[in-house]
Amino acid sequence: MAYAIDDKCISCGSCESECPVSAISEGDGKYVIDADTCIECGACADVCPVDAPSQA
Repeated sequence: MAYAIDDKCISCGSCESECPVSAISEGDGKYVIDADTCIECGACADVCPVDAPSQA
């Protein structure tokens, strides 16, 4: 199941640069993950300082 970013996101951008398939982009107030592109690698969750990404 693809990852999603919850409201804990502080828009630091650390996850975006770690995504190997560029599935993460800046959204309205937080970053968002394109579920169709996400390969469920967990790289975003590994670098997030507030644990905002999780498997949806």
